[in-house]
Amino acid sequence: MGKRSRQRQKNQTTGRDDRDNGWGSGYADIVKENKLFEHYYKEQGLVPGGEFEQFMDAMREPLPATIRITGYKSHAKEILHCLKEKYFKDIQEVEIDGQKIEAPQPLSWYPDEQAWHTNMSRKIIRKSPLLEKFHQFLVSETESGNISRQEAVSMIPPLLLKIESHHKILDMCAAPGSKTAQLIEMLHSDMDVPFPEGFVIANDVDNKRCYLLVHQAKRLNSPCIMVVNHDASCIPTLKIDVDGQKDILFYDRILCDVPCSGDGTLRKNIDVWKKWTTSNSLHLHGLQLRIAVRGVEQLAVGGRMVYSTCSLNPIEDEAVIAALLEKSEGALELADGSADLPGLKWMPGVTSWKLMTKEGQWYADWSEVPNHRHTQIRPTMFPPTDTEKLASMHLERCMRILPHHQNTGGFFVAVLVKKAPMPWNKRYPKLRKDVSSSSAAQTEGSSAASTPADTPRLPESAVEEGEGPEGKVDREAEEEATKGASSAQETTAKQDGACGPPASKKMRLFGYKEDPFVFLTEEDPVFTTIQSFYDLSPNFPKLNVLTRTHDGKKRHLYMVSKELRNVLINNSERMKVINTGVKVWSRNSDGEEFGCAFRLAQEGIYTLQPYIRSRIIRVSVEDIKVLLTQENPFLSKLEDDAHAQAKKMGKQHGGCSPKSRNTWPRSSSP
Repeated sequence: MGKRSRQRQKNQTTGRDDRDNGWGSGYADIVKENKLFEHYYKEQGLVPGGEFEQFMDAMREPLPATIRITGYKSHAKEILHCLKEKYFKDIQEVEIDGQKIEAPQPLSWYPDEQAWHTNMSRKIIRKSPLLEKFHQFLVSETESGNISRQEAVSMIPPLLLKIESHHKILDMCAAPGSKTAQLIEMLHSDMDVPFPEGFVIANDVDNKRCYLLVHQAKRLNSPCIMVVNHDASCIPTLKIDVDGQKDILFYDRILCDVPCSGDGTLRKNIDVWKKWTTSNSLHLHGLQLRIAVRGVEQLAVGGRMVYSTCSLNPIEDEAVIAALLEKSEGALELADGSADLPGLKWMPGVTSWKLMTKEGQWYADWSEVPNHRHTQIRPTMFPPTDTEKLASMHLERCMRILPHHQNTGGFFVAVLVKKAPMPWNKRYPKLRKDVSSSSAAQTEGSSAASTPADTPRLPESAVEEGEGPEGKVDREAEEEATKGASSAQETTAKQDGACGPPASKKMRLFGYKEDPFVFLTEEDPVFTTIQSFYDLSPNFPKLNVLTRTHDGKKRHLYMVSKELRNVLINNSERMKVINTGVKVWSRNSDGEEFGCAFRLAQEGIYTLQPYIRSRIIRVSVEDIKVLLTQENPFLSKLEDDAHAQAKKMGKQHGGCSPKSRNTWPRSSSP
């Protein structure tokens, strides 16, 4: 062995030894101490007097396990009853490692007892033999979409958005998707409406994490969700067709849960104890502000945007909100959410804070920052110096959740309402020449979304009289407008230090190349056999059906809502779609000889059930038991009535395939 190889081996061995004494030996050996963290938060004064030791003690404790019941499912009450009467009662007398397990309690601030927490950590639930049945129940119900295991504070932002079924919603930084799932549930609050008018567009910059998002969303089987892959700070402006004219898509609700330093998650992400430093927040502040700016530009006038972080640091929290409010010049205001979640304990936002470098140097004002620090420290990181302006911002309406108050993680949330278009969008020509008074505000908002990133405000000469907001615009005019808008924004931003919209970026696609989304026509031959076999009602929306291939046999058919179809058709070149819609039919090679090559997909039952008028067998409770408990529930094992219905159906369609599946509609459930 050569000298160099021996030295390399020695270095590698040393590295392993070091890791075994610290990181490599597991989380249990990580010392939950960080003097810089304690010093920083003591100085900031975010924790009420006399409570700092409680705050730090809570930070060192494991995070309680929390679950949320999927509220829109028709059997949510049955799931809740099962949890309360069976599993929770069994748990409350259990002792594990000398610790008595407390009975799970509902989160006092979450509506209808749909969220619960317990002093058991997730590790105890997974490892203890005494809790094995409870753990199996949680796993199976999570997979089926009936419950979600989600941190308590993570449930807050979707509640503050006040979602209604017609809202168009954007989740800007959505992965891994627990909040996205909440948004979808709220959209489907009325289970009798298979296609709500609203939809959720869930975005994440990380291509791989987008697939986590898809997995979360698929559990809920919604035709109103689309997962896209973009940088949130320059997410493209989308167009939709409104009464035959192209218009710009504005969102009624936006969730802006930005990337953050995560020091509120110390209870579950134990490695943060070692990694935490003040420079994390300094590096992230600019990105957080750019994402927030992009969000409010795409928000409809009158809409709500919730900004949230799992950080307690004012540089990532109030500083971003204050900068956003200052540059909005009155277009945005902080909403008072104090009455929206009764029972939730929170601290009001602060109006003064200081900035500390990782070397321990403090700065209270931008004027104190030396020139060589100006690239790392920016003016927007400090509180506004104008006391009157600061008071008018009402930063106390921000909400900071501290871990020791309700045994949760740390969190920050602020609710913004858009009162008018953003001021930097007023500097360019309007898209419309003539607008009615009722749509004037929205039209100005249209320009708000079109200025930043990649869809510029167009020159008036490009809009023909009487046409939609885009008019007949050729590509050269659009590119010219982009250049003009971008240079004007940059110049203005340099002159007054304004937080203008981000500079234009060319869309770059990374990761796996997705198959296309191809909508079927009403005359597609696929529908001929499906129509007769399932006796689809005349109002079945065939135009909402899509497949993932241009050529060859269609293996799966998916459905989206009419509104999402509008978005997809008008923006195929503008955005990278990872997944959308719910699978409703899958090709079954055995089925062709019996009249239809497509079988129902289980996940599409809720979507299709209102339109299917045949292939339905009414079953009894005893039949349901057979289907759920027997490994091979042959039709002959059903009661006489259900068996007779199946035989009659078989005769009508020339027999029954042994491999075909009968899918029972929810109306047949006990």
